[in-house]
Amino acid sequence: MSTLRFRWLALVGLAAGFTGWLVNWLATRNGFGTPTLPLTSLVTTAVIIGITLVFGRRVLRWRNGDHDRPLDPILATRTLVLAQACAYAGALSLGWHAGILVDQVALLSVRSTTAPLWGSAALMAGGIIMIMVGLVVEDFCRLPPDDDGSGTAGSSEGEYA
Repeated sequence: MSTLRFRWLALVGLAAGFTGWLVNWLATRNGFGTPTLPLTSLVTTAVIIGITLVFGRRVLRWRNGDHDRPLDPILATRTLVLAQACAYAGALSLGWHAGILVDQVALLSVRSTTAPLWGSAALMAGGIIMIMVGLVVEDFCRLPPDDDGSGTAGSSEGEYA
C-alpha cells in the first residue's frame, strides 16, 4: 500500500477550495444560503478522529512491543485505510471551507452577520486536525525496517503493519 502524498492532499485541498469558492459565489449571488456544513458536523469530525486514534493506538502498541496477542492484519490494514481516508476527508473539508472563507471575507463589508465566516474557520480547523491525525496514525502503522545485519536497515522505509 502506498503512503500518503502531500502533493495529492494539496491538490485535493486546492480543487475543493476552488470549487467551494465557485459554488459559494454562485449561491450567494443568486439568493441562496452559504453552502457550508453545520457546526454540528464538528461532532462527527471528532468521532471520526477518535475512532482513528483508538485503532491507531492499538497498532502502535503492537508495533512498540506489546505482542501479547498477534496483530490482526485486517485490523492493521483497515486502520491504515481509515487514517488515509481521514487525511483526504480533512483536506477536502479544509479546501472547501477555505474557498468559502475567501468569498465570505470579500462580502464582509455588505453582510450583517459573520456567522458563515466563523463557521468556515471552525470547520477548517477540524479539517486540519483530521489531516494531522491521518498522517500520525498512518505513521503508527509503519513497521520499522528490519535490522538483519545486511547494512540496509537505514536505507529504506518500513513496510506497513
